[in-house]
Amino acid sequence: MRILVVCGAGASSTFVAQRVRRAAHERGLDYSASAGTSRSLPIDLDAADIVLVGPHLAPELDRIRAAAAPRGATVVLMPDDVFADQSGIRTLALVEDALRSRPHADTI
Repeated sequence: MRILVVCGAGASSTFVAQRVRRAAHERGLDYSASAGTSRSLPIDLDAADIVLVGPHLAPELDRIRAAAAPRGATVVLMPDDVFADQSGIRTLALVEDALRSRPHADTI
């Protein structure tokens, strides 16, 4: 699972990505997490399954979802208090909730 954490400049997303990566590792999950910015999004989306969007980018959420949809990436708006999640556990829960909510492809 490839998680992309997006914020405006990349600083806060770096902290969130590190925390969610550590929380996933502690649970034995094979997840990677990287940080990106709204400017690097067109390139970064190619390597993302889940996109966690900083709360300050809420006005751009529709644009981000439209860009992510053709690539099959799920977009989640993080809550305002996400930066207080020092352990990354709550942020990892957002990822897991999004994974459970994803539509599954039909198999024949």
